[in-house]
Amino acid sequence: MYLEIITPEETLFNGEVNYVKIPGSEGSFGVLRNHAPLISSLGEGIIKIKDENNEEREFEIKGGVTEVLKNNIVILAKF
Repeated sequence: MYLEIITPEETLFNGEVNYVKIPGSEGSFGVLRNHAPLISSLGEGIIKIKDENNEEREFEIKGGVTEVLKNNIVILAKF
């Protein structure tokens, strides 16, 4: 699935991933391929991703919004 992590200033990440853990405003949740569509507000926390090479990366955020739709994830984050 394809992930984009965007801030008002820059794109932090864009590429294929196997797994994403997202800090939702009501608690963290994970997204795998073929996840149901959703839109969620984000709280302060860490986005954890596992890319297509199974390498893990982390991005600390202060909040934002995410959309999951048809194996595409867009995270609009604030720092």
